[in-house]
Amino acid sequence: MSDAAEARVRGWLRRLLRLTSLRLRLVTVFAVVALVAAVSVSGIAYWLNRDAVLTRAQNAALRDFRDSLGDQASALPEAPSCDDLRGMAHDVANNTLNYLVVLVSDGDDGLICTAESNPSAFRLETIPDSLMDAVREPREGDGSTTYHMYWQRITLNGDPYLIGGGQVMDGGPTGYMLASLAPERDDLNSLAWSLGIATALAVIGSVLLAQAAATMVLRPVQRLSDAAQRLGDGELDTRLQVRGADELAELTRSFNHAAASLERRVQDLSAREAASRRFVADMSHELRTPMTAITAMTEVLEDEVDNLDPMIAPAVQLVVSETRRLNDLVENLMEVTRFDAGTARMVLDEVDMADQVTACIDARAWLDAVHVDAPRGVLALLDPRRLDVILANLIGNALKHGGSPVRVTITEEGSDVLVEVADHGPGIPEEVLPHVFDRFYKASASRPRSDGSGLGLSIALENAHLHGGDIAARNGPDGGAVFTLRLPREASPPEEEQLPGSDSGRRAAGTTERDAR
Repeated sequence: MSDAAEARVRGWLRRLLRLTSLRLRLVTVFAVVALVAAVSVSGIAYWLNRDAVLTRAQNAALRDFRDSLGDQASALPEAPSCDDLRGMAHDVANNTLNYLVVLVSDGDDGLICTAESNPSAFRLETIPDSLMDAVREPREGDGSTTYHMYWQRITLNGDPYLIGGGQVMDGGPTGYMLASLAPERDDLNSLAWSLGIATALAVIGSVLLAQAAATMVLRPVQRLSDAAQRLGDGELDTRLQVRGADELAELTRSFNHAAASLERRVQDLSAREAASRRFVADMSHELRTPMTAITAMTEVLEDEVDNLDPMIAPAVQLVVSETRRLNDLVENLMEVTRFDAGTARMVLDEVDMADQVTACIDARAWLDAVHVDAPRGVLALLDPRRLDVILANLIGNALKHGGSPVRVTITEEGSDVLVEVADHGPGIPEEVLPHVFDRFYKASASRPRSDGSGLGLSIALENAHLHGGDIAARNGPDGGAVFTLRLPREASPPEEEQLPGSDSGRRAAGTTERDAR
């Protein structure tokens, strides 16, 4: 993945984290609660005011129509003509509430007379049939309540209206009125807009309050997060000032206590680790001098083994082999202590990878057992001695635990050089693969004492890391173990994090002096 693609991915992740942040969730909860509360209150207020406004308007119109209809009906003759009804309709419609009137009367001659105060706006055909049926239907009771006033809300040409009707008692005409509810509709629309604006302001205010509350609540949490980050980066002396006596203050005290305990524990572990390293280093150096003398004596004995008593010769051979094994172990321990103490150095030189592999194999007389597939001209800036150590450990391990022939393949991959060492053995058990580079690890618990020390692959991995590379182990598809060494063309020792308080640097960058083995 390119740097630009990685930057885009990191940007998306940061935006996603912001979208799921605690601050956003807190503000969202406040806003949703405020919105639900404001909408509920505004809705209830609107419907209560709507009912009150419409009820008041219709009651006023119906009461005025009933009273006016009764007053005007009392002035009619016993057998009113259509002209009398028209005059009554105009008189009833002459009111302060601006409603229109239609009067209907059944004459003695069977003719129906209809009087309309404004035929162009309110006619008999405008009245709903359901309302006319309700007005004509007689009610049981005394004569004063034989007929009743009925009303209904309708919409004409998109405007709301109230239409009511009733029949004058004792054979009087039937009257209908039409009153516009447009003023009430406008008042209710204004009320709805006012409530909507109030709801929006309430939500905005709640968001601002939530933001302020989130800032006040999350500031201590952010301080804890920053302190935890510094603690994770190795600043074990990080402490926070305790403020107040609430839950956050108690959390701060717990953090300070945990940080202090961790600092003491790490200092103790660092001191023990340093003491252990010093012990191994001192022991290795102390053993080196007598081992040099013992090695010299065993070499003399080995030269004279043919002249010794046949009963003594096997014992001398055993002493020689065990002495060499012990000498290798001391050298490996000294190398490990250099890595642990951060004193391992590299002497870089441009090498041809094919020549380096061939030289390693030739120096150890492995030419007949190793097949090399390496093109010439693959150059890399590496430490030749440490590269030889890596190759010797990988190829030697393949020859010892795998099967011949061992194949060494060199390929190029971008800015890296890959060296693959494959054998024809049974392979590595899956449960062993994660541990093959561990120090002193041996796959067979029944053979704790073998020719190797259990440090070879670990030292090879450390040398690869020192170059800025790595080694991976796997099983080949056709059987056998495959170790892949990946090294950069130009060694760049990585900067590794250290345990806080530790006096060791696991990866030393740089290189001008060669350390002896």
